[in-house]
Amino acid sequence: MAPVVFPTQKTEDIQQNKMASIKELAESGGLTSVPSEYTFASNPNDQADQHDPDHSMPTIDFSLLMSTSPDQRAKILHDLRKACEEWGFFMLINHGVPESLMKNMIDVCQGFFNLPEEEKKVYQSRNLLDPIKYGTSFNAEIDKVLLWRDFLKVISHPRFHSLPKPEGYSEVSLEFSKRIREVATELLRAISETLGLEADYIEKSMNWDQGFQMLAANYYPACPDPENAIGIPPHTDHGLLTILIQNGMGGLQVQHKGKWVNWNAIPNSLVVNLADHMQILTNDKYKSVWHRAVVNNRAPRISIAVPHGPSLETVVVAAPELVEKQGRPPAYKGLSYHDFLEYQQSAKCYMKSCLDAIRL
Repeated sequence: MAPVVFPTQKTEDIQQNKMASIKELAESGGLTSVPSEYTFASNPNDQADQHDPDHSMPTIDFSLLMSTSPDQRAKILHDLRKACEEWGFFMLINHGVPESLMKNMIDVCQGFFNLPEEEKKVYQSRNLLDPIKYGTSFNAEIDKVLLWRDFLKVISHPRFHSLPKPEGYSEVSLEFSKRIREVATELLRAISETLGLEADYIEKSMNWDQGFQMLAANYYPACPDPENAIGIPPHTDHGLLTILIQNGMGGLQVQHKGKWVNWNAIPNSLVVNLADHMQILTNDKYKSVWHRAVVNNRAPRISIAVPHGPSLETVVVAAPELVEKQGRPPAYKGLSYHDFLEYQQSAKCYMKSCLDAIRL
């Protein structure tokens, strides 16, 4: 694909568009460099390592998790445990979510971002748990540097919400959220087993039937100077686990053994990462891993992250069975999932891990 050409644009025009969507700004006709408010000063030592043989990314065959063979299941649970302990990230293959559905989900999200700005702006909101939210960057009230991304966040469980436009979004997103939730449920059962717990332990203790699920679509336009901008800075996710799909453009980087690694996902795989509440629940046995989204100057990238958490009222603490087995006290104080989400959005957690704030 040919690189995008960026013609010139006057500085005053850029300033007028400061808080416009990044898609609108990038397509306004004129960027030859990253505007100052979007300039993200990265550390040269934080460049992604692409050649280290220790960075072989784990792959889990979901179909084997469904196996009735004791030997096959024991082997895949061993692999899953290792992926959770050593990476906190893995690729999921043979997961049963149709490739056509994944593509359609990306297409309808692209369709939303292509809507006129006035139609998208009706979903702009500062309220944390509004069922549908559209915006740009992270939090305009506390952002020190604006991010090279627009987002759409739609809560899909315990109550499903949808959009009237673009055409087909409602039907596609409903089917997609159901299929992804089925995968997440089976993963949590398998993760429970890797911890030596009953398969339904996480489901029961986290009130999974009322668990929080969100479809979070991110749009990263082509950038004239990707080395000086960031899609999403280093962060960890809230919840138990996140499942992600993306279009053909890479951009996800994961921190592993102190180095940043380009996560080159297998086509049609699901990318799964453990999140903060899994780390709390397992008392630091499984970690929520830092990751980030970088941008490129070739073409837009779309990713759809689906975070899964406990019910909003659930106070998450370390599993007593694991605390006893580990022989050490809980590492974190209990906090409801809702309160954790609010804290994560506050200035106190800006560019920081919320886990540090609740560590005992």
